[in-house]
Amino acid sequence: MTLREDSAFTSASAVRVGVLALQGDFREHARVLASLGAGVALVRRPEDLERIDGLVIPGGESSVMDKLAREFGLFEPLRQGIAEGMPVFGTCAGLIMLADRILDGIVGQQTLGGLDITVRRNAFGSQNQSFETDLQIPALGNEPVHAAFIRGPVVESVCERVTPLATLEDGRVVAVEQGALIATSFHPELTGEHRFHEYFLAKVRAGMSRTVRTGVAGTLERAAQDPPV
Repeated sequence: MTLREDSAFTSASAVRVGVLALQGDFREHARVLASLGAGVALVRRPEDLERIDGLVIPGGESSVMDKLAREFGLFEPLRQGIAEGMPVFGTCAGLIMLADRILDGIVGQQTLGGLDITVRRNAFGSQNQSFETDLQIPALGNEPVHAAFIRGPVVESVCERVTPLATLEDGRVVAVEQGALIATSFHPELTGEHRFHEYFLAKVRAGMSRTVRTGVAGTLERAAQDPPV
């Protein structure tokens, strides 16, 4: 499959997923999502968020992603969408971007937030210390998940609203879920592992079944129209 450089969808599927395409391995995520039948858009501008039902934040360099998101005017719309319940799946740098708190960040680095966790950047060392391992993740079934860690972060602490999905043998948390948000320290898109993307798409579909909307803009419009309870 060849991805278009604009934000046109690659499928007529009712599920419309954006992939943040400022930096990092966004194309790998887009290919996995398209192979699972989702409509895929590359998100580079605020208006790209208006037609999507969920978003993937890929691996890459979190500090660069933060800087580019602000330069392209995406940071605040992304933060607002997350606060309003947009389903988001983040991997590696995406996990950092979704964390409320970050350790070892560069000066001035910001995150979008949404996950009530504290993460540590580059927790496993340099690129040369990257590794692969199998993880038991009950939420995805009995078969182990093959995970690739590339200068990945680690979750140092989670609050009670957060569900750990995966841990290493030493107990360190490397995948979490909170409401509409899922994030991993590792790269399932690089190992042929599609179950996390399937799990995320199920979450997106569940969100679509609860409300009638046209992307994030429709979610915000509906929230404004609903009477108080």
